[in-house]
Amino acid sequence: MMVKRFILAAAAAVFTVLSSAQPVNYPLPQNPDSLRILVIANSYGDDSTQWLPDLLEAADIHNVTIARLYIGGCSLERHCREYQNRTENYRYQKTVDNKWTTVSTKTGILTGLEDEPWDIVTIHERSGYSGDYSHFVPWAGELIKIIRAHCPNPEATIVWNRTWAYARSSKHKDFPRYGNNQMIMYRGIVECSNRVRKEYNIPVMIPTGTAVQNARWTRGLADGKDLLRDGYHLNKGYTRYLAACTWFEALIRPVFGKSVKGNAFRMQGTEYEITPKMARKLQGIAIRTVREEK
Repeated sequence: MMVKRFILAAAAAVFTVLSSAQPVNYPLPQNPDSLRILVIANSYGDDSTQWLPDLLEAADIHNVTIARLYIGGCSLERHCREYQNRTENYRYQKTVDNKWTTVSTKTGILTGLEDEPWDIVTIHERSGYSGDYSHFVPWAGELIKIIRAHCPNPEATIVWNRTWAYARSSKHKDFPRYGNNQMIMYRGIVECSNRVRKEYNIPVMIPTGTAVQNARWTRGLADGKDLLRDGYHLNKGYTRYLAACTWFEALIRPVFGKSVKGNAFRMQGTEYEITPKMARKLQGIAIRTVREEK
C-alpha cells in the first residue's frame, strides 16, 4: 500500500511539473458566429494590424472585432507591472464596422481584458528585447496567467506575434545589443519566439517578422530603409499591408476558411495606394510565410 501511495504521489508530482511547464492553451475557433481579437501590445501591434480591418471589409467579413491595448515601447514586464499597480496608461482602440475607433486614451489592462469574451489574445515582447530571452522570463508566463485569470472566455487562444528585426542602418538604442547586425537580431527573434511558443504551449505563431524578412529578400520591395520608416517601425504603406496580410492568413483563414489571396483592398484612396501587382506580391509573401511556419 505504501509503495502504491508513493507511486501515485510521484506520478502526481511529475504531472504538476509538466503542467506548470506546459500551460493549458486552446486551438483557434472554427467557423464561429463572431470572432473577437485582443492585441496586447506596443507600437508594433499598431503597425501589425493597422490595415487588417480593411482587409476584412474587402473580404466581406463583418463579424470580427479587433481591439488594441497599446503603450509605446511596452515590454512583457511592463504589462505585468501595469496589472500589478492597477495603473491606466494604455490607449484602447477597437474596430466598429471594420474601422478603428479610439475608446480611451488612458485605461488599464484589466479594462481591455474584461471588455469582451475574447477568442484570441495576441502578445509579443518589445522590439529591443525580442531576441533576448532573458527578458521573457518570468514575464511571458506571468502575462499569460493574467490573461487566463481575467479574460471572460476561459478558452481564449493565446497567440504569439513574432516581430521584425531593425533596418541594417537603424539608430535604435537597442540595436547594439545585437551588434548592430540585422541577421543576428532576426535569428535571435526567431529563436526566442520558437522557444516561448514551446515553453508556454502557444498553438499559433503570427510570423510577421519573418514576412518582413522575406520581403527584404524579394526583388523590387526593399528600399534604403529595409521597408521601415525610421529604422524600426514598418512603413505606413506596403509593409504595414504585408503585416496585415500575414495576420489575416495566420488568424482569419484558419477560423473562417477564407484566404487573403486575391483580396481587393490596396489602400485605395490613401497616399499609400499600391498596384494590383504589388498587392498580389505582398499577399503571396504572407501566404507562403504562414504556410512555411506551420
